[in-house]
Amino acid sequence: MKVLSATQMREVDRLTTERFGIPGSQLMENAALSVVDAAEKRYGPANGNRVLVISGRGANGGDGAATARHLHLRGAAISLIILGRIEDSRGDARKNLELARAIAQGQPDRFSVVEIDSAEHFQAAVESDRFDWLVDAIFGTGLTRPAGGIYEVAIDYLNEAGQSGLPVISVDIPSGISSDSHDLIGPAVKASLTVTFTAPKPGGVLPPACHYGGELIIAPIGSPRSLVFESGARLNLVERSDVERWLAGSRRRPDANKGDVGKVLIVAGSRGKTGAACLAGLGALRSGTGLVTVATAESVQPVVAAQIAIECMTEPLPETGSGSISVGAVSAIIQLAGERDVLAIGPGIGSVEESTRAMVRAVITGRTGPVILDADALNSLAPWTDNLKGSADLPIIITPHPGEMARLTGRPIPYVLRGRVEVARDFAVRHCITVILKGSRTVVAAPDGEVYINPTGNSGMATGGTGDVLTGMVAGLLAQKVDDPVGAATAAVYLHGLTGDLAAGRLGARAMLASDMAAFLGDAFLELGGDAERLIK
Repeated sequence: MKVLSATQMREVDRLTTERFGIPGSQLMENAALSVVDAAEKRYGPANGNRVLVISGRGANGGDGAATARHLHLRGAAISLIILGRIEDSRGDARKNLELARAIAQGQPDRFSVVEIDSAEHFQAAVESDRFDWLVDAIFGTGLTRPAGGIYEVAIDYLNEAGQSGLPVISVDIPSGISSDSHDLIGPAVKASLTVTFTAPKPGGVLPPACHYGGELIIAPIGSPRSLVFESGARLNLVERSDVERWLAGSRRRPDANKGDVGKVLIVAGSRGKTGAACLAGLGALRSGTGLVTVATAESVQPVVAAQIAIECMTEPLPETGSGSISVGAVSAIIQLAGERDVLAIGPGIGSVEESTRAMVRAVITGRTGPVILDADALNSLAPWTDNLKGSADLPIIITPHPGEMARLTGRPIPYVLRGRVEVARDFAVRHCITVILKGSRTVVAAPDGEVYINPTGNSGMATGGTGDVLTGMVAGLLAQKVDDPVGAATAAVYLHGLTGDLAAGRLGARAMLASDMAAFLGDAFLELGGDAERLIK
C-alpha cells in the first residue's frame, strides 16, 4: 500500500474532483462515515454515548463536524468544540461547521456547539461534562509547526482523557503530528484509534510518530486507486495480503520434495558465538526451506551440531587461532554455496581478525548465487567499498541494525536514525542491493528505490539473537523463490515481526527469547494461510 505525503494526498484529492467529478464535500462526507464506522466497530454502538468532538477550522475540522453529525444520527449526544470561529473557516469545512451549528440550534439537548477563543474558555467548556468517547479533529495533514496556545491545551486535555482509559479517536492523523515526518515536532495527541483516509501518511507509519496513532485504520473515501499509484510515491506499507500472495506463489507444490523447496548454506558462528549460528539455522529451517547446512569454525562445529536442531546439517571450516573462520575457508565455502540455492553469512563469525574479514570479502567477490549478509559480515565490509555491487543474477540482501548501517555508510548513528528511509534507499540504489534496515518498523529498500515499511513486531524483540533468526528466515524464504529477493525480504520481515507478536501475546514481551520467535513461526504461517498441506485438506 502506497504511503503518501501531504502534497501527494492533496494532489489525489484535487484530481479526484477534477478528473472523476467527485466533489470535496462528498469526500468529506465519506471520511466522516468511515470514522464513525471504525469507532463503532472498535467500541460498540454510538447510541447512548456522550461524545466530545474537538475540531479546528480547517479541512480536518470539517471532517470532525461531519463526524459529529453522523454520530448524532446514530444516537450519540454530541458536544462539538471548535477551536476558533466558524466564520474564519472556508469551503467544505465551513459548510459542515455551519450545518452542525444549525443542528445544535434545533436540538440543543442532544447537540451543542461551542466556539472557543482562549484556554480558559476551553477549560470552562469541558470541566463540567463527562464523556464516553473523544474525537480529535484539530489538525490534519497540513501541520508543519508545533501546536501551541489553545491547541496545545486541547491536546493535553485529550491525552489526559486517554490516560484515564477513554477512547480517543483521531481523524486522519493525531493532531500535533506532521504527516510528512516520523519525528515529533511538538505536543501531539496519543490516540487509541486513528482513521486515515485513502492512504497512510509517513507520520502515521514511521516511528516514533506512528506510536501516537494507536490502531490504524486506512479508509477508502472515494478516490480511485489509480490516482494513488500515479502520485509518484516510492514509500509503501507492507500489508498482510502482500505476504499471503507471496507465500502462495513460493515454491511448495503438493508433491514437493526437500530439494524442490530450497537449499540454504549459512556461514556463522565462532568460539563463544555458537548461539548465533544455531538461531540462524533454526530460522531457515522453520521458514520452510528443504535443506539447511550451517558451516562454522572447526573447533566449535561439534558444539553447534549438539545445540542446533537435529534436522540441520553442519560443516567444519578452517579457523584462526582465536576460533573464528579464516580466509583459508574461502574455497570450501564457495564450493558448498555452489551446491545450494542461497548463502547467508555473518551471524556470530566475529570481525576483529583480518583473516575473517578477508574471508568475507573473498566469498562475496566469488559468489555464484544470492547472498544474505548480516552482523559481522557487514562489519567486515565496513565501510562498504563501491566495487561491491549486487545484480539481478547475483542479488545481495543486507540486514543491518542502525549501528551496522552507520559503519557501512560512514555516518553517525543519529544520522541513520533520523533518516532511515532515505539512508536505506540511497544505499540500496547506489549498490544495487536490497537493504533490510532493522528496528521499530523495519524498512526494506529495493534497488529500484521503492521502500517498504513493516508494521509487525514489538519491543519484546529487543533481545539478542532475533536478528540471527531473521537472517535464517530471509535465506529460507529466498531459497523457495530465488528470483524475488525483495519479496522474500519483505515477507521474512513481516513474518519475523508477526512471530514476535504471537510470542509476546503468549509469553509477554519481557520474557520472550529469540528462540521463542522461531518456535512461533509455524503459527505465523498458519495465521497467514501459507501452509500448503493445510490448504489441500
